[in-house]
Amino acid sequence: MTFVRHSNSRVGLWYNHPSNENCGLPENSSRGEFTLKRLTITLLTLVLLAPSTAFSQTRNRSTSRQKSSAATATQRIAQVRTQGATRIADQIKNLSRFMYLLGGVTSSIAAVEDAARKAGTSPQDQTQQSRAQVKATIQNIREGLDKLEIDFRATPELQPYYIKLAGVASGAATAEEQAARNQFDAAGRSLLNVINRLTDVLLLMRTTT
Repeated sequence: MTFVRHSNSRVGLWYNHPSNENCGLPENSSRGEFTLKRLTITLLTLVLLAPSTAFSQTRNRSTSRQKSSAATATQRIAQVRTQGATRIADQIKNLSRFMYLLGGVTSSIAAVEDAARKAGTSPQDQTQQSRAQVKATIQNIREGLDKLEIDFRATPELQPYYIKLAGVASGAATAEEQAARNQFDAAGRSLLNVINRLTDVLLLMRTTT
C-alpha cells in the first residue's frame, strides 16, 4: 500500500493512493450503496404495508357495518313476524269466543222458534235481532280475515306463511252465506275449519321465528 502526503494539508493528512482500488473510497462507496439499498427496502416495505393496514381497517369497518345491518334486518324480520303471529292469535281468540256465544244464541233461537211454532205465533223481535247480530258478527270476522290475508301477502317477512293462511277468508265467507240462510250450525262448522287453519299457521310461525 502506497501513501502520499496531500500537498494542501497543513496537518499532514494521508489519503489512499488512487492506485489502491480495493481500499478507501471504493469500500466506503460499497457500504453506502448497501445502506441505501437497506433504506430503499425499508421504505418500500412501509409503503406496501401502509395501504395494507388501511385496507385492513377499512375491511374491518365494512365487516362491522355488514354485521350491524344483518343484525338489524334479522331483528326487523323477527319483529314483523311476531306482530303477524299476534294478529293471528287475536283472530283465534275472537273466533273461539264467538263460537262459544254462537252455540248459546242458536240454541235460544231454536227454542224460541220451536215454542212459536207450537203456539202458532210468529217468532219474537228479539229472535230476529239475534239472527241479525250473528250475521253481522260473521261478516266482521270475514272482513278481518280478508285484511289479514292481504297484509300477509303484501309483507315480505310474512309471505312464507301466506300460502298456509290463504283460504281463511274464503272459509269465513262460506260461513257468512250459511248464516244468511239461517244455517247457523253449518256456519259454526265452517268457522271451526277457519280456526284450525289459523292455528296451523300460528304453530308454524312459532316454530320458525
